[in-house]
Amino acid sequence: MRTQFATGAALLTAVLLAAPLNAGAADTMNKAEDTTHEVKDAVSDSWLTSKTKIALFSDSRVKGRDVSVETTNGKVFLRGKVDSQEAKTAAGDVAKNIEGVKSVKNDLQVVAPTARKAVQANDKEITKAVERRFDKDANLKKVDVRTDAGVVVLSGEVPNISVSAKASEMAHQVDGVQAVKNELRVAQAKTN
Repeated sequence: MRTQFATGAALLTAVLLAAPLNAGAADTMNKAEDTTHEVKDAVSDSWLTSKTKIALFSDSRVKGRDVSVETTNGKVFLRGKVDSQEAKTAAGDVAKNIEGVKSVKNDLQVVAPTARKAVQANDKEITKAVERRFDKDANLKKVDVRTDAGVVVLSGEVPNISVSAKASEMAHQVDGVQAVKNELRVAQAKTN
């Protein structure tokens, strides 16, 4: 009877001690799965970006070198300048037909070839002016700034929504800015 009790007590102790280890293993497995999904998404996004760029370069209606392609969670973003509305529409259609693309945000600007050099020079000046303003604020120094036909696009990560709003306001105050597209992400609070 004593041996049965001792064996039962030993088994109960082993089960109780193993339970936290098993829970820790489950947490580790969940984190591994999350990381695997993040990597798959990143690979999928880069794959979609590459496939879209290749398709744009091979389409005679679109000058692929003038189109910037970015992909986030299967959503393709097209930016840059094209010669006509037909080229803009064609670029959107090409991107939509790539297998795996969930949606397309076509922000291409239609700029006649004769006006392109003047627009590009002005865009560079606008970008530099916005960057100079952002350099004076520690929260905005790492914000990426692009300008297409007077439309400023802000991307990157900021600490909070107030800083994101401030970035839009500061960029809009620069001479020559037609509009501001704020694509800034607010940093997630890290928990341990």
